[in-house]
Amino acid sequence: MSSVVQPCARCGARWAVQGAPMHWCPRCRGVLLSPGKVDAPPTQRNYRWVARRPDHRTRKAAGTTQAPLDPTPRYTQTPRWGLLDPPAMPAPAPQRPLRGLAAHRDRLLVWTALAFLLAACAEYGRYLILLQNRTRLIPSWLLWFSDATVWIFGLLAPICALVTAVSLVAWLIEARKAVFAAHGRRDPRRRWSLIAGCLVPGVNLVWPGVFLTELIGAKPEPRKLKAVRIWWAAWAFSGLLLIAATLWRDAGTLQAEADGVSFSGFTNLCAAGFAVLTLWTVRTLEGRDLRGQTRSAHRWVMAADPAEVVIAPVEPGAIPEPIDEVERANSGRMEQNSQEEVGAK
Repeated sequence: MSSVVQPCARCGARWAVQGAPMHWCPRCRGVLLSPGKVDAPPTQRNYRWVARRPDHRTRKAAGTTQAPLDPTPRYTQTPRWGLLDPPAMPAPAPQRPLRGLAAHRDRLLVWTALAFLLAACAEYGRYLILLQNRTRLIPSWLLWFSDATVWIFGLLAPICALVTAVSLVAWLIEARKAVFAAHGRRDPRRRWSLIAGCLVPGVNLVWPGVFLTELIGAKPEPRKLKAVRIWWAAWAFSGLLLIAATLWRDAGTLQAEADGVSFSGFTNLCAAGFAVLTLWTVRTLEGRDLRGQTRSAHRWVMAADPAEVVIAPVEPGAIPEPIDEVERANSGRMEQNSQEEVGAK
């Protein structure tokens, strides 16, 4: 028996192919499909089976009736169903420790300014107590309170300054990296050299200004260059004040120690002002003002139209006639008018 058969499209009977393929089914006269193997998989057949309802012949013979047209479907509100296909979110960039520390830069600068301001108030309060103690005794509780405030804020202010300095160094590293990357370059200075140049005592009076000058580029904006120069001079001056205040504390006389207390209050005030100056400098380098608002650019445009004269030039007026001639002319006109009236009558 032949393994090649032809299925009937109407009755489903399979007829073995003996010679030439047949076209019509001998049983129901239906169309025979193309020859194929008995056990051929569906992927190798050139036909497919279609499932139909048992009464498809009777329904087709009876005909179909057209249903009446309904109103066009519409939505009274936006449909809430359906498949959601949100776009893929980009992977978050890894948070580096330096960037996280630099994000708290402004807040640390404000806290440092407040800490040094309170330390200055404590020092000047101690100086006023010393002045009062020359003529009368000081209560023990007031002396204890003064000692506590001097020690607390005297330790808190340098700690805040150190943490703020580390945050500023982190900001400097990230800012230099972003600026050089925008020009397609890498920061020529190593990270350890930036840290050492900003935190090592003595050398940190010179190198931070150099690093900031390199940050603003070879052709900086005048406002940024001026801010860097002012900050650099104030930074060097604050270092000299710190050295002077440290040496003054070793004075042996009572008057020198009292003057040292007053000078310590002055240095704390200068440190608070320098913290505010630092905040203004870094925000200026970022294109903002002291309050953090984006600074708008002002551009001068050359006027092409001719200038309009606002005040017209003074022109000489008519020369007034003498009073006698004016009166004579008026009297002549009056006589002429009276003669014309008499003639008319």
